[in-house]
Amino acid sequence: MSTPDYGQRTIEDATPEIVASDDVSIDVETDVLIAGGGGTGLVAALAASERTNGTVTVLEKSRRLGGNTSLSTGMIPAAGTRFQREAGIEETDDDMARDILEKNDYEADEEMVRHLCAESKHLIHWLVDDWDVTLRLVDDFKYPQHSAYRMHAPPGRNGETLIEELAARIEATADIELLTNTPVRKLVADGDAVVGAVAGETHEEVIGAEAVILATDGFAGNRRMVENHCGEITDALYFGSDGNTGDGIRWGAALDAEIAYMDSFQGHATVVQGTGALSTYAVIMNGGFLVNEDGERFGNEAKGYSALAIDVVDQPNGVGYEIFDERIFEKLRGEFDDFDEAVDLGSYVSAPDIETLAAELGCDPAATADALESYNDAVRADEPDAVGRVDGRTVLEPPFYGATIVGSLFHTQGGLRVDGHGRVLQTDGEVVENLYAGGGTAAGISGHGAGGYLSGNGLTTALGLGRLAGAHAGERLEE
Repeated sequence: MSTPDYGQRTIEDATPEIVASDDVSIDVETDVLIAGGGGTGLVAALAASERTNGTVTVLEKSRRLGGNTSLSTGMIPAAGTRFQREAGIEETDDDMARDILEKNDYEADEEMVRHLCAESKHLIHWLVDDWDVTLRLVDDFKYPQHSAYRMHAPPGRNGETLIEELAARIEATADIELLTNTPVRKLVADGDAVVGAVAGETHEEVIGAEAVILATDGFAGNRRMVENHCGEITDALYFGSDGNTGDGIRWGAALDAEIAYMDSFQGHATVVQGTGALSTYAVIMNGGFLVNEDGERFGNEAKGYSALAIDVVDQPNGVGYEIFDERIFEKLRGEFDDFDEAVDLGSYVSAPDIETLAAELGCDPAATADALESYNDAVRADEPDAVGRVDGRTVLEPPFYGATIVGSLFHTQGGLRVDGHGRVLQTDGEVVENLYAGGGTAAGISGHGAGGYLSGNGLTTALGLGRLAGAHAGERLEE
């Protein structure tokens, strides 16, 4: 098994205050306190409530729930589920782990990758069977470098729908209390053990807790941290949740937690300029391709939307042009809420021929026509095309559709190292007592940079670690 290179530990931007328990008075108490109401926090709350008779409290600093999970497609990768078997797909944990590790050149923590892959089927079955969350196997397309159909998606393939269902389950669970507009400001510690938090928008209260779960996501909304750790994406559009300012990571660092993979992030190559809508990557993986303003192909789209985002940012004026046809347009309508929203916002233009489309978009008509001809010829010949792409291609025919797109930053993948239960680890390998982390607050499984991100890695750590952390915290309290 490889030894991971965790990268630089430096954490900056005003280390958050950790207050000593002797210096404050507890105003209110709970059993499990969860900072963050995104996918990690909501799943952790449900898992904790199953294992303890105590109270679980979720605090979200924004006015609405969801975080980055609500901005995603809500597709959860899992290997060995009964939904795959029903579709005739036999896949093992090792198959899923291999895809993740090959994508990041085995730079990620291999033990954690294999652990989360082994837990993935239990996550899906638990969500569906125990909490009646609506998930269906996606078997009509694969994201780049997925060797099997393993995505399990909510209706509309929309993360907001997933969040709505999770929130509804929480509202129906008596021992979970959920507060929005209630940011956690500080952690309260008794020596090396976390025993609560200070929280509140205008009026701060000290909340005592037996366990604290950090679900505050990453630091993609903190420009200074992005500049210091993910410099190659600094100038890109930020397309994530406003609340992702690195709070949980900096709290952990102040408690001597180990920090890992801070240069890792998920970008996206196809956010539509002007409307700000996400053009789902299903457009590309069903046969679309990109050119720049000179009408030239500039990157292998099959390497994934995160790695390709850097290529888009590097193009003249930082834009690219997405080219596809009516067959793809009609196939995606009604299947992807993101696509429908992009259509409704006027993100796409159409034309009867490629030259007219290119002229309307603003890329070179003749060169774009040449790029289309070369692409179609490669598909017909079943050979790699001009950028080396072989996957997710189809001959494109008129009429054509297109959009002007920009590269963006969605979320970061570096954070606090945790063990298999989501417990935060210190630099000496010992756990920070009573403290857990998941999702973007925890170190991810994408290795370094943008290229190691495999579609679904974000929700694998968000929901996977959320469930594991909540379950362990609840069990420990009962014991």
